[in-house]
This record gives sequence, structure tokens and C-alpha cells, in this order.
Amino acid sequence: MSLPQIRLFDSHCHLDDKSFDRDIGAVLSRAGRAGVKACMVVGVSPESSEKAVQMAERFEGVFASVGIHPHDAVQCDEAALQRLSGLAAFSEKIRAWGETGLDFNRMYSPRAVQEKWFGRQIDKARETGLPLIFHERDSNGRFLEILKSDMSPEQTGVVHCFSGNRNELSAYLDLGLYIGITGVVTIKTRGEELRQLVNHIPDDRLLVETDAPYLTPTPDRNRVKRNEPAFVRTVFLKLAEVRGQSPERLAPVIWDNACRLFGINMPYRAEDLPEKD
Repeated sequence: MSLPQIRLFDSHCHLDDKSFDRDIGAVLSRAGRAGVKACMVVGVSPESSEKAVQMAERFEGVFASVGIHPHDAVQCDEAALQRLSGLAAFSEKIRAWGETGLDFNRMYSPRAVQEKWFGRQIDKARETGLPLIFHERDSNGRFLEILKSDMSPEQTGVVHCFSGNRNELSAYLDLGLYIGITGVVTIKTRGEELRQLVNHIPDDRLLVETDAPYLTPTPDRNRVKRNEPAFVRTVFLKLAEVRGQSPERLAPVIWDNACRLFGINMPYRAEDLPEKD
């Protein structure tokens, strides 16, 4: 049985992670062979954002975001945000602001600090004209409250690694947000609820992502620990299976979603599609 010829965009990965320092070229080569022709390297601090930008400038098909993760909010200040704004003005390969949001699970930064700098990063994204990449975990509705109060109508973004419930999904969609699906959808027990919810996401709001080097999908996680962009193909194929959609028809839709959200002019080329019988 031949594999479908598809073109994919890994909309969220952390190739700036030190685990990729020694073999980034090989990682991107494997991604290309798997049909992954673009990826978004997501910043989580000023330092990682700068590294992401350097990577994007170096490699074709690699783009970057700048932002400060809620875990690192305690390190944030106006100077750090200005530093990120400067980066955004410097490079056309910077196509998003984030990863930003709230994480009340591990509480590496106090709640009030997370909320303050989350709001300020929404402001900065609006000033720079960049879409947002959101992180949410166990915020008990506070994340949505801030989105509704602080985002302007013209702003948009993606809820990265969606793990919410049906009501939260509906609220995100009502705000015009995209939904990022990770390898969790492939995991038997942990992904059960997510597999039920993905059928409620409109085609034009879907994104696929790896969150590499984290969240390695099944069955890739049975042989390697580190996730990488090539494995977004596994995520995508599982998503298509669960939704009962043809991979060849769904792939161009998700590709176009990523390009539209991030303002990237990279059409899904006809030569990447399988020939018709």
C-alpha cells in the first residue's frame, strides 16, 4: 500500500531546544522526506526566540515566533518585551507572537505575574500585527476571560496543543481562533477525549503540530523518545482517520490554514499532490 503524497506544515515545534543542536540538518532532512515542507519554531523566552529567529533565517521553510511562556513570566519585564518587538521588526521570517498564555498546573510563575504579562503580550502582538500562539493549562476559565477582555476583534491566533472540553472548544472557535492538534490524538487512553472533540472543529480552523521535542506520537514513541517535525505526519494521518477524511483532501486545507494564520505566501503546490487515475 503506497503512502499518500501530502505536504504538511508543523505549526508548533521547539527546534531551538538543545536536543537538536547536533543534528538539526538531519532532522530537517527527515522532515522534508516525510512531506513536512514548513515548520514554525516557537520562542518561549527572549533567548530561545533569538535562537528561533536565527534558525529561521538559516533554513528554507522554517519560520519563527517570539514570546515568553507562562512558565517564564516571572522573568518578563517591559525591556524583555521591547527586545522581542525589536526582533519582530528585524526579520520577515517572524510570523507569530508566542508562546504565551496561562499555566496554573505547574505554577513556575505566580498566577498574578502570568496574567499581567499574558495581557501585555496580547498588546504587543496587536502592536506588531502578529497572530498569537497560546498555551493554556488548568486555568479554570481565566484564560478565556483574558482573551475576551484583552484581544481586539482583528486579532487571531491558535490554541496550541488543545486539551480542553467541548465548551472551551466552542468558545475558542467563537473568538475566531485556530486549534492545534498534537500527537496526544494518537495516544490510546490520554487522547480518547481529544479524538471525540476533533470532529467538532471546522476544516478551516485545524492545524497540526508536534511540539517537538515533546509529545512524541504513537507509534513513533515506541522507538524514539525525542519528537521531531517528521512525526507531524503521524499526527495528521491519525487526525484524518478519526475525522473520516481523505488525507489527500485534508492536507491542502490544513496547509492553507497555517499559511493564512501566519501570513505566509506558500501555496500548496500541484506537484505535491498525487496524480489522478
